[in-house]
Amino acid sequence: MVRLIEMDDRVSLRAQMQDGDGPVILINKFTVRPEDVDRLVECWAADAAFLKTQPGYISAQLHRGIGGSCTFVNYAVWESVALFTRAFSKPDFQATMAAYPDGVVASPHLFRKVAVTGICVA
Repeated sequence: MVRLIEMDDRVSLRAQMQDGDGPVILINKFTVRPEDVDRLVECWAADAAFLKTQPGYISAQLHRGIGGSCTFVNYAVWESVALFTRAFSKPDFQATMAAYPDGVVASPHLFRKVAVTGICVA
């Protein structure tokens, strides 16, 4: 089962899920034991396949740290916080958390683009 740890100790994911306006990026950092890497990827793929069928889903990409790292980062794009929240809150999705190997730690957090003049646009 996944153990959730907040990425920002001042703003919880649940609090963020109350902000239903506009597009949002989910970034979720996973840490896993070396012997559980393959199982983590299998579980993530199953979750992603489910979420891909949900309204508001745009895309997702899983990244793994290099050099033998057992740290993964998921980057997922959603049309809105409200649609992400609806998908995340479904019992079918919540039940998938039990399939992850014991000891997996996840830190999901929602983000929005920030415009920085001359560098990037929102």
